[in-house]
Amino acid sequence: MNKQLQQIIHIPPNPPVSPTRQPTEKVYASLIEPKHANTVIRRLNQIAPLQNLQHLKRINKKQVQGGKPELFVILCLASENETQSNTMPPGVEDVVNSYNLTPFITEVCKHVALSKEEWEEQCKLWPTSYHPPTYNINGITGFNEEDSKSVFSFMKSTIELAKYGDHLSFNAALIVDPLAGQIIARACDDVCSWHMGTNEAKTETCHIKQSEGFTSDADANRIARDATLISNGSSNNLLKCDTTVSCLNPWQFSQQSLDTSPCYCHPLRHATIVAIEASAARDRHLFRDSGHGEKLYEVDSTHFSPSGSPAKRQRVTLENVKNGGEQDVNTEGSNSLPRPYLCTGYDIYLVWEPCTMCAMALVHQRIRRIFYALPNPEAGALGSVHRLQGEKSLNHHYAVFRVVLPELEFPAER
Repeated sequence: MNKQLQQIIHIPPNPPVSPTRQPTEKVYASLIEPKHANTVIRRLNQIAPLQNLQHLKRINKKQVQGGKPELFVILCLASENETQSNTMPPGVEDVVNSYNLTPFITEVCKHVALSKEEWEEQCKLWPTSYHPPTYNINGITGFNEEDSKSVFSFMKSTIELAKYGDHLSFNAALIVDPLAGQIIARACDDVCSWHMGTNEAKTETCHIKQSEGFTSDADANRIARDATLISNGSSNNLLKCDTTVSCLNPWQFSQQSLDTSPCYCHPLRHATIVAIEASAARDRHLFRDSGHGEKLYEVDSTHFSPSGSPAKRQRVTLENVKNGGEQDVNTEGSNSLPRPYLCTGYDIYLVWEPCTMCAMALVHQRIRRIFYALPNPEAGALGSVHRLQGEKSLNHHYAVFRVVLPELEFPAER
C-alpha cells in the first residue's frame, strides 16, 4: 500500500468557489456628497438594512486620479431582473429625492469571504469585511505525522468493525477521546432485525448485538459496548437483512412490509445513534453519583492538550464553582468526578458520511471533529448533498474531514 495516497481532507462549511467566480447580488448604489454621508447612512440603515449582506461596507470610497475621492453608497437591494432604478422602496426614493441622488445598479459579492484571496477579489467589486476564523480546531490547517497516524489507525479500526466477511456490510462508528487516545464507544448499524417465526415471542437483532455490561472498571474508559456478530443467526438471514447501509438509504424502513418480509427495520438505530447511546451508557456507569440530585451548569472548564487544542469540557456543579475547586479530569472511573457534558471534545469516525439525522445528533452531542471514509452521494449531510457544518443558525459547529485510504473503494454493489 502506498502511504503517499493516504489523505485527510478538510470538508469546508461552504462549497469551494473560485475567488474570481463568486456569486453576486444586485444592489442600488449612488454617488453621494461626503458631507451628507453620515446622515444618509443612518437613514438607510433604518429603512433598508442589508440583513443578508452584513459583510458589505455601505460606503465605497474611490480615489479619482488628480481629483478628490468619490463616495458611493449602497441604497438597497435590487431584484435579479432589474436593469434600471425604478422599483426602489418608497423610503429609499425619499432619500434619493431629498439629496438629489442618481441611483444605478451594480453587483456585489453575495457571501462572506472565507479566505484572504476571496476577500481581495470581492473588494474589486465593492469593499467587504474579512474576519478570519477565530476558532482553531486541530486539522483544519493540516495534521502532523503523529496525528495523521492516529487518524488512519482509528479509521482502519472503524472499517474493520463494519466488515462482515470481506465486505463492508454496514456502517460503523467509533467515538474517540483524542486527548487520551482512547475509544469511548463503538457501534454498528442496528436498524435491521429478523423474525424467528410466527410462534416465537422474541425477535433477534440482525448483524450485531450490543453487549450491555462492562468488562471491568479499567476497560470502561475505553469501550462502552462491544459490537459482535450475532452467534445464533444463520448467514442466509444476515444476507437477507443486509439490503443497504442505514445512512445511505435512511428511508428504507418506510418501504418494508412486515407481512411479507422476514426482516424489518428500526429506523433510528444508525451506527452514529447507537454509538452516542453507548457513550451515554459509559458516562452513567463511570459517574453514577453525579447529575441526579444536584443542579449542573456547563462552564468554561475546558482542558487543553499539549498542542494547545481544547479537549474535553467538563460539566461542573455549582458548589464546585463557588468553592473554586478543581478536579483531575484525567482520573477515569472515579465517582467523585462530575459527569462530562455529552461528547464535548470527542471525535467520531464513520465508514460512510452520515445522513442528516446522524449529523444533527452529533451537533446536539457537541462532537468536535467528524472523520468519514466514504461519501454518501444520495443522503450525505456533510459535503455530498448538504453541509450541515456550515449552517449558521446552529449553536454548535464541528470540523469535518474525509479520510482517503487507497485500499478502500466504494462497494460496487451499493
